[in-house]
Amino acid sequence: MRVLYGVQATGNGHITRARVMAPALKEVGVDVDYLFSGRPAGELFDMDVFGDYQTRRGLTFYMGEGAKVRRWDTLTKNSLATLFCDVRKLDLSGYDLVISDFEPISAWAAVLQRKLSVGIAHQYAFMHRLPDGWCSLLLRFGVQVFAPVSKPIGVHWNHFERAIVPPLISPSRYSRTVDDRLILVYLPFESDQRLIDWFSGFSDIQFHVYSKRPVEAKVGNVSFKPLSRDGFERDLAACAGVISNCGFGLASETMQYGKKFLTKPMQGQTEQRSNAILLDKLKLATVIDDFRSDILRGWLDLPQPEPKLFQDVAGGLSRWIAAGCTEPADSLVSAIWNPS
Repeated sequence: MRVLYGVQATGNGHITRARVMAPALKEVGVDVDYLFSGRPAGELFDMDVFGDYQTRRGLTFYMGEGAKVRRWDTLTKNSLATLFCDVRKLDLSGYDLVISDFEPISAWAAVLQRKLSVGIAHQYAFMHRLPDGWCSLLLRFGVQVFAPVSKPIGVHWNHFERAIVPPLISPSRYSRTVDDRLILVYLPFESDQRLIDWFSGFSDIQFHVYSKRPVEAKVGNVSFKPLSRDGFERDLAACAGVISNCGFGLASETMQYGKKFLTKPMQGQTEQRSNAILLDKLKLATVIDDFRSDILRGWLDLPQPEPKLFQDVAGGLSRWIAAGCTEPADSLVSAIWNPS
């Protein structure tokens, strides 16, 4: 079987899922080509597992100070003309199946060329009504328009009695330890100075902030580190807690390592608001809308949660795909959540 796997590269969570699926698909004999869109090729890193992958411009969110979506820039700087051209030019005649992790070019090309397509992404969970207020209902139409697929498989922290599988994340590579003086931070849309102002009052704590800086820099108790998958996971394994926006992938990895999580959802991003509501309902994180020193100190004093072990989602999905996706999705999901 030959597959084109489209990945929305705006957020690292999409790429993380594809990294987990890549070896599992290879193990069951599926021949996969990868297409990434939504991020400049020069900003992609640790991509060796995908071989000779393709990139396209695609669509992305434009973010401003304080993790706010710049709606006007998002509307005007994305090029629908380029998107339509890339969709028309993408030839799927040599593929048996398209997998889309919320990637619009591969998904729409599959619709136009009548190819079977499977969606494997957190966003496809919003095709179902979730206990997140009205967020999932508001998101559903956007998911269908952005990256429509024949067979949507949602990914979430709970199945909510729907066709939703557990998070797709790699097994922990490093032994879990807890350094009470180390906090991992990933807030890519906050300014360096704002982070320094937030954290400098906690001189007893070292904050490791991962950002797009090309070299490491240190200001008092705040260390700015360049993006590195290996360095990031080493700090994740050793830290006492994680502070980030409300992306699905990092939240899942934080749970797997059993680290407390302080999250500030991006403003104007309904998906992150949904994640925040459900993290709070499931008691998996402390959710804030802005930083206050008393809340941060209270969170630092919280005990560590137990590591959360997820099932072998990639193996189950890959075997289902290799068999032609003929088994009903509900049976697949039940087998993954309840392995014999």
